[in-house]
Amino acid sequence: MSEFRVVNHPILPVEERPEFAFTWRGQTMHAREGETIASALFANGVRVFGHHHKDGAPQGIFCANGQCAQCTVVADGLPVKSCMTLVRAGMKVEPLEGKPVLPDVGEVPAMGEIDTVEVECLIIGGGPAGLAAAIELGKAGVRTLVVDDKHRLGGKLVLQTHKFFGSVDACYAGTRGTDIATKLEEQVRQYENVQVWLNTTALAVFSDRKVGVLRQGRYAVVRPHVLLVATGAREKSLVFRGNTLPGVYGAGAFQTLVNRDLVRPTERLFIVGGGNVGLIAGYHALQAGIEVVGLCEALPECGGYKVHRDKLARLGVPIYTSHTVLSANGEEEVESVTIAQIDEQWHPIAGTEKTFACDTVLVAVGLAPVDEFTRKAREFGLPVYAAGDAEEIAEASAAMFTGRIRGLEIAKALGRDVGEVPPEYRRTAEILKSRPGAVVTEDVPQIEEGVFPMLHCAQEIPCNPCTSVCPQNCIVMEGEDIRALPEYVGEGCIGCEQCVAICPGLAITLVDYRREQEYPTVTIPYEFPPETIHKGDEVTVLDTEGGVLGNVEVIKVQAPRFANHALLVQVRAPREIAKRIAGIRVQELAVAEPLAQHVERMADDEIVCRCERVTAGEIRALIRSGVRDMNHIKAATRAGMGACGAKTCTELIKRLFREEGVPLQEVTSNVLRPLFVEVKLGAFAGVSGEEEPTAEAVITRAKDVHEWGV
Repeated sequence: MSEFRVVNHPILPVEERPEFAFTWRGQTMHAREGETIASALFANGVRVFGHHHKDGAPQGIFCANGQCAQCTVVADGLPVKSCMTLVRAGMKVEPLEGKPVLPDVGEVPAMGEIDTVEVECLIIGGGPAGLAAAIELGKAGVRTLVVDDKHRLGGKLVLQTHKFFGSVDACYAGTRGTDIATKLEEQVRQYENVQVWLNTTALAVFSDRKVGVLRQGRYAVVRPHVLLVATGAREKSLVFRGNTLPGVYGAGAFQTLVNRDLVRPTERLFIVGGGNVGLIAGYHALQAGIEVVGLCEALPECGGYKVHRDKLARLGVPIYTSHTVLSANGEEEVESVTIAQIDEQWHPIAGTEKTFACDTVLVAVGLAPVDEFTRKAREFGLPVYAAGDAEEIAEASAAMFTGRIRGLEIAKALGRDVGEVPPEYRRTAEILKSRPGAVVTEDVPQIEEGVFPMLHCAQEIPCNPCTSVCPQNCIVMEGEDIRALPEYVGEGCIGCEQCVAICPGLAITLVDYRREQEYPTVTIPYEFPPETIHKGDEVTVLDTEGGVLGNVEVIKVQAPRFANHALLVQVRAPREIAKRIAGIRVQELAVAEPLAQHVERMADDEIVCRCERVTAGEIRALIRSGVRDMNHIKAATRAGMGACGAKTCTELIKRLFREEGVPLQEVTSNVLRPLFVEVKLGAFAGVSGEEEPTAEAVITRAKDVHEWGV
């Protein structure tokens, strides 16, 4: 089973956890304590979780975040989302083949009591925005409840092994996301007036201004004076042939498997989308020992930070801009992917098709705010605020700061003496949310003596940890705007290497001429296992854009504590290339070679609605016939009537309208369900599907009664 697990990671601790047996299709398999069913199946090499009842299409994971229902399996007789359900010892798991047959439940249990809790502020979402707000509300003494559907706080921070951009003072720039999650949780836990409910899913906002939640299988109602929605975002999808094959899934699902559960879900990965999410996921894959055969982006340039793009290119990943995905190929699961270059009208150019052998296609084409709770709260007159991606898609650094601002605003609205939000807070928030600036030509200094940092960042982005960490104040930015490009000034560098270690974009090297003028040493950041590089090795070094400069000798490998799990690799390089060295190639070019012949997928299976298997062709035909009401499309095709509640297909249907030349102002949107997440009907009657409560659960329940009057 180890071949499907991450056994050595440069950043994350790989700890032994108790193992136990469960069965899949009657076959005994092994899982680790705390794993979801989906992760356990992937760890045993299983990627096909069942087949759709409509057309027999194979099903696997897609979001791994409870937003869709594509990973549904039958566990101990009940259909469940495998990505959200923990596997238990002895659990009998079966694929969902066709429609599930519900078991005979026997005698219906008596109705139970529905818990009702009143709080001053309810925060939905325990990610960076929700936690930052909770800290401010905790300081102000506001009685706050934070609910999150995961088993730990932090949201997407717990999946982020890279160092964060932004400001050191405002949002922990230079610190890894996993560490930021721990810091924020520790602060929240300090305040007795802030209560946290984990494994709790917010279901709906009702017209009486109450919020229904499902807490560990038990339904409860929360009556907040103010609601803060910090639910983050869900990933967008794409329509292409084979887009629902097992092996096609989102970046969040990939990072959940790799960085949270330390499962190695793929051998060869291809990425669609050149924003920060896709670029970072590619880097995470390489850190986990997964081959990344390429990345395609429809725009002429990647939309993410240039330092992320350059970092991936330097490691040996080819990036195909002005390209789109044509198809994911295979019968039961992904076997290859076909891409093509596109023209200015975004049409594929015949003869430019390329096919790459891979077993996973990672779709990272943007995010959409999870804003259902915000809209319903406003409709029903419940005072509501939004923070983080639920308000506006931006980086997690911005989410933390907007959460902080919302916390202060809510505290003031509830009558706490916290004063006005300082104007500089709002300016900082806008800076952190800003998009990447223009790319400038890299400035290579003329000096070739002493020791100094080479700053390989050539795009204005909100980031300043290098200026904050330099003990000699040798790295500065013009003015107070952290989007300015850093500059090395003066002759005060002492070669401490702290700027090299802290840079989130791995875009700083240290060039040292003090020992040898013709062959200076260059210190390069390296975030891969220590076993992959040693003193005396010959490595290929590359420039900022990924161009090969030559082969050089490694003369020193060190892991100082201030580097936070990163290695600092020192190489001896010829004077002619020393200042241009920006990285070390990790992946050989042969990995990314396309197949000799491109593969054309013949099946016309561009799926828009995953739950009901409705194709783009069916919906286009209705649009061309004059349909302008998405409810009409739903009634005619069942698109949007599946288990996910139209979370994925809504945006895709709107995109089809745009592609057909229909302005969205002429389109009537579909009516959403009152419940935003599926829930067992018995929960509304106070009937819990849980097993007998543990001693810990009893203690927790007693504490709730005492502190909250539940």
